[in-house]
Amino acid sequence: QVQLVESGGDLVQPGGSLRLSCAASVNIFGIYTMGWYRQAPGKQRDLVAFISAGGGTNYADSVKGRFTISRDNAKNTVDLKMNSLTSEDTAVYYCNARLGSLVYWGKGTPVTVSS
Repeated sequence: QVQLVESGGDLVQPGGSLRLSCAASVNIFGIYTMGWYRQAPGKQRDLVAFISAGGGTNYADSVKGRFTISRDNAKNTVDLKMNSLTSEDTAVYYCNARLGSLVYWGKGTPVTVSS
């Protein structure tokens, strides 16, 4: 069983930056695609970004140019660096690990963008 634990969520002002981190209980980053999703109140959970085992990345249009996903295989962590935050980025952010039909989720970390 893979456990994912997110951290780094916080209250931040518009225009600010935040770094989220996801740690896995076992070394999976070499083979799993790792992703960040978010769910705003009353909305569905949407993909924010993912990074494949080969290092390829993909981003939602709404975060392109502002967010960067990266991973450290040695530390079993995947980070999401978020810049130029707006109120539209307010949500609970979830870490996701996927390999075929195997899917794991973290419990989420809340991000609130407000002045």
